[in-house]
Amino acid sequence: MPFLGQDWRSPGWSWIKTEDGWRRYESWSQELEREHDHCSINHSIILNSEDEEIFNNEEQEYASKKRKKDHFRNDRNTQCFYREKWIYVHKESTRERHSYCTLGEAFNRLDFSSAIQDIRRFNYVVRLLQLIAKSQLTSLSGVAQKNYFNILDKIVQKVLDDHQNPRLIKNLLQDLSSTLCILIRGEGKSVLVGNINIWICRLETILTWQQQLQNLQMTKHVDSGLTLSDLPLHVLSNILHRLSDGWDVVTLGQVTPALSVLSEDRQLWRKLCLYHFADKQFCRHLVLSEEGHVEWKLTYFALQKYYPTREQYGDTLHFCRHCSILFWKDCRLALLFKDSGHPCTAANPDSCFMPVSPQHFIDLFKF
Repeated sequence: MPFLGQDWRSPGWSWIKTEDGWRRYESWSQELEREHDHCSINHSIILNSEDEEIFNNEEQEYASKKRKKDHFRNDRNTQCFYREKWIYVHKESTRERHSYCTLGEAFNRLDFSSAIQDIRRFNYVVRLLQLIAKSQLTSLSGVAQKNYFNILDKIVQKVLDDHQNPRLIKNLLQDLSSTLCILIRGEGKSVLVGNINIWICRLETILTWQQQLQNLQMTKHVDSGLTLSDLPLHVLSNILHRLSDGWDVVTLGQVTPALSVLSEDRQLWRKLCLYHFADKQFCRHLVLSEEGHVEWKLTYFALQKYYPTREQYGDTLHFCRHCSILFWKDCRLALLFKDSGHPCTAANPDSCFMPVSPQHFIDLFKF
């Protein structure tokens, strides 16, 4: 029985047409290798002549070229995405299939690059990247790690362009930089895939992104139409009560004086506490005022330090229990063409679907 799978061999050489005929294309890295061989010959000559000053200059020049080569490899935006809407999740080999799906493979094949352009999926992808940065970065393959940083680059550029969700990206970059600092110190434990210079370059890039987000200035839009200040108070209160994140309430309260007053509503913060946390969790972390009243706003942020908040996303990945397929479900196509998002064979596909949280996505690939 022939082996069916991806070819493990190289795809072959690249050729370019010249006036003298076809010539094999050589990348910049190969040219640097030839220069390195040339430098090695020069070093032997220099050593024989005992000219240490020239030798040191040659060494510094070669180190600079090597650094540029690592930067070149790190900055290439070539991605290995399949851009698929669904993948089959198989955790073990069978007689018919001699492979299994890993977290890195799922990250490469599912179309996360397009998902960040969808406002409903943006927070979901950011949260997934944050969880991977905290605990699963070393489990990704080299290609998956490269795609991870390419997607992160697109996210940062998107935030710098449209000025939306900067707080989420700041938290993601903070967790990622902390993880990279720990991993780079543990270089001797072989926890990183690839050249250590590439990881140092990535860490420097993260620090640059953090500085850019720190210096981000929100531009004031000049619009003669209806603004938040023109809305009645009960409409503004309804908007605040529909927010599920306390930090969003605080941020929105800084827009106008009316919103600042509404954002301090005790019933609003009590509702947030009841939504995110259980009653038993209140007992240990209730914050009381001097009059004995519960300070629900302070209680919310005190509870947030000890317990995770409930996650809420506009759109998520879905998992089909019948087909064992992980997929993006397009609600518009589902309504127009009754498209389930993957080739499902179940009689009632909708009954087999379950939303996949970012943590559940990672747990799917723990063997």
